[in-house]
Amino acid sequence: MPRFAANLGYLFTDRPLLQRFGAAAAAGFKAVELQFPYEQPASAVRREIERHELKILGINTPLGPAAEPGLAGVPGRERDFDALFRQALDYAASIGARAIHCMSGTVPPQQQAQGEDVFVANIARAADLAREKKIAILIEPINRRDRPDYLLSRPEQAAAHIARIDRPNVRMQFDFYHVQIEGGDLMMRFARHQRVIGHVQVAAVPTRTEPDEGEVNFPAIFDMLDRNGYAGFVGCEYKPRRRTEDGLGWAKPYGIGLR
Repeated sequence: MPRFAANLGYLFTDRPLLQRFGAAAAAGFKAVELQFPYEQPASAVRREIERHELKILGINTPLGPAAEPGLAGVPGRERDFDALFRQALDYAASIGARAIHCMSGTVPPQQQAQGEDVFVANIARAADLAREKKIAILIEPINRRDRPDYLLSRPEQAAAHIARIDRPNVRMQFDFYHVQIEGGDLMMRFARHQRVIGHVQVAAVPTRTEPDEGEVNFPAIFDMLDRNGYAGFVGCEYKPRRRTEDGLGWAKPYGIGLR
């Protein structure tokens, strides 16, 4: 049976961040993931994680100075990326996180090829630093409907970069929401790339709400993950239609929901 993690950038957002850990634990989640927790002291976040006996999976690299969605593949911004990554690495190590999602950023079409070379070099450098702290690097294809010109948009592209980077702690974050929008064929593409997938996430398509409506049959996806031997957590990175607790009916068969 799949194990689910609450993404606290999306779930329980009617509360301040530090209160979301307790809410997630009360709903039956055993693990959480964060996006941009940097406004909170790492010591306070770690205290809540330990208080509620949660596993902390990962965080994102910070947004760029002008709120750019990552800088890992943006030509000419290598030094800025290094600074953001070191901030993420220090924070992740302080809270006990296992992974850092390095966002590639948006790149104009005429610079995409150059951006991919920059991305490979930046991620290789980041992976070497993270490996010293036993932290994985995740790279995630994000659909270009939601983020036009986002550099990394397809699993095939991510897998090719992982091969070029050639670091054992670099893995793909496979979000079924984004992959469905960028070509679908979810089960076959997951199986094709499973050996380099380190984490998965879910949300309904096209609404990005609870995974109980829309184009994707998520009960079938969860069964597939079990059949394929996927042993990691499934990140719940969706936008609840109402309060998070009111929309957890989809998760009750898997042990999630208020008790």
